Amino acid sequence: MRIKLIGSFLLFLCLNFVALALGGLFTADGVSSEWYQSLDKAPWTPPGWVFGAAWTFLMCCFAVYMSIRWTKDQDKKKTLMLYSIQWVLNVSWNPIFFYFHQNLLGLVDITLLLLTVIFMGISTLRTMRFHTLWILPYVLWLAIATSLNAYILFFN
Repeated sequence: MRIKLIGSFLLFLCLNFVALALGGLFTADGVSSEWYQSLDKAPWTPPGWVFGAAWTFLMCCFAVYMSIRWTKDQDKKKTLMLYSIQWVLNVSWNPIFFYFHQNLLGLVDITLLLLTVIFMGISTLRTMRFHTLWILPYVLWLAIATSLNAYILFFN
């Protein structure tokens, strides 16, 4: 069981960091772009370095959550489907927002991502109990990120 858990953790960690890398391809130039710099951003927008540190921490916690879920869950098809939806929504937000400058579509995307991750956590409360807390940092960060996107949409 321990080897299965470690293997699952490494797999989900790799998949999570691939998602970050793909998203990062669109974020790097986007953050320094004239378009993004000219936006009126929320007063609670963290400094740029916080985003990289936060996403690294979040994806490590999420890999722990997913590895425990994967080893405990009887419905692996559902788990894989939810993870895949989360993964696509996570990766797609960066090009939607930073490359195509679609604030409304970005807000729809990140809201769906937040709801998907919340559903993932709620759906495992009975089977994973306190291990579900590993998903909480991701939910909290997505709530903040959603508010940042919403602020940009409504005030620009």
